[in-house]
Amino acid sequence: MHPVEKKPAVEVVLTVLHAGGKFGGGGYSVSGGLHGVGVSVVNALSTTVSVNIHRDGFEWTQTYAYGAPTAALAKGPEVADTGTEVVFWADPEIFETTEYDFDTLSRRFQEMAFLNRGLTINLVDERDREIVEEADETEVSYCYAGGISDFVRHLNATKGPSHQSVIDFEAEDLDKGISAEVAMQWNQGFSESIYTFANTINTTEGGTHEEGYRAALTARTAVRGADEDQTGQHRGQDVRPETGQRPAGGVVREESGRR
Repeated sequence: MHPVEKKPAVEVVLTVLHAGGKFGGGGYSVSGGLHGVGVSVVNALSTTVSVNIHRDGFEWTQTYAYGAPTAALAKGPEVADTGTEVVFWADPEIFETTEYDFDTLSRRFQEMAFLNRGLTINLVDERDREIVEEADETEVSYCYAGGISDFVRHLNATKGPSHQSVIDFEAEDLDKGISAEVAMQWNQGFSESIYTFANTINTTEGGTHEEGYRAALTARTAVRGADEDQTGQHRGQDVRPETGQRPAGGVVREESGRR
């Protein structure tokens, strides 16, 4: 029971904006998104949401309709495991389509697995094959022990890596609650591919983390290239790393939303 709202925590999270663990003083070591409104907005934009929770030795269930609970949180039979299942049905009156594309979900979940080293994500399409167009795959599982290093290997698999190993390093400042990981590998292509993430969110518009990386990499390769140029070309102008970068601190001081 939430001490302030006087109702179950799951109901608070699903019905109150900004109520998630993102702003709870260290509830999550890494948290993405904007202002902690995700699941409450999903609930508001769905015709039905059902929640099944295994916690404290029991099963707990609750159903919502158009963002409001249809009944109180119900205590069920005893269980030995723990976990939470949330099922939602998007409101067709709001969205142009409520059909989900398996390939789009698969790519995003694979990216999440790369960014969260050792995490296993399973995606299973259980829809009726007569209704949904046939897909090449209906079930995938992702888990990468190497994290973003495996991400770089994946990106460079068809681009002809210039060297076998992936350069990777990471650092963490516990006092400031900030950590960073970098992985890179040169390839035979003529254009760079740099992917940066802040708290597992792809920062396609860049940021200080990407600017710092670019500046440091360019400065080091330019100096080394000028000293070791053996081809008549300034190697500092030939930087083509395939990079995955993840500043994944528990505290991100800036939030921005794309429009």
